[in-house]
Amino acid sequence: MTFTDTHTHLYSEQFNADRTAMIEAAIAKGVKTFYLPNIDHESIDGMLALEEQFPGQCLPMMGLHPCSVNAGYQQELDLVKQWLDKRRFAAIGEIGIDLYWDKTFIREQEIAFRQQIDWALESGYTISIHCRSAFDEIYAILKSYPKLPKSIFHCFSGNTEQAELIIALGNFKLGIGGVVTFKNSGLDKVVENIGLEHLVLETDAPYLAPVPHRGKRNESAYIPLIAEKIAAIKGISLEEVASVTSQNALDIFGN
Repeated sequence: MTFTDTHTHLYSEQFNADRTAMIEAAIAKGVKTFYLPNIDHESIDGMLALEEQFPGQCLPMMGLHPCSVNAGYQQELDLVKQWLDKRRFAAIGEIGIDLYWDKTFIREQEIAFRQQIDWALESGYTISIHCRSAFDEIYAILKSYPKLPKSIFHCFSGNTEQAELIIALGNFKLGIGGVVTFKNSGLDKVVENIGLEHLVLETDAPYLAPVPHRGKRNESAYIPLIAEKIAAIKGISLEEVASVTSQNALDIFGN
């Protein structure tokens, strides 16, 4: 059985003490591929170092995270474009809108989101979408495009109706992580109602660790716990979840 972690911040300073051992532990659990979303200029070096250390397994994306969008966002966007012109990445991400903490730069977040969608369309890239307290804003932007790139709605935490709206856009997968194991999260109902062909697995490590590790540092080795929960919800085998979600990841990231 092999698994794919479609969204993990393995370069995070929270892994500085044991990064290599932590990744090797995940590989031993069957997690063979790790997609690394970029945040901003500060995360690039660490991300690319992991690509060099684990070639073909740690696959970097390039993009500007909405929480790093501020008054000087254009400089960050320029750097993203320079890297996209320099070499190929697994995807453009993570990009999107985050209104959970602060709405000061909502307009700038929208501009940055659209710009990176445009780059993805121009260059045939998949995008990884970050959405927090901003479903309506993101959906409105996505609906405004006559054509969209292949996309993962990372860390999906909406309801079944919202999930169906996203899937109806075409070429979208929903990233399901540790939240599905949380009691009363409601995500179990979404997973029950949505076909496995629309789902991919992710950890968002070091954040959002699944039960029984909730509240602690998340790791890519916990992907099987997320898969086990999905298997239990759907009444199918762990092997089927591993196989289908890994193939879904290949399909959505394939350029």
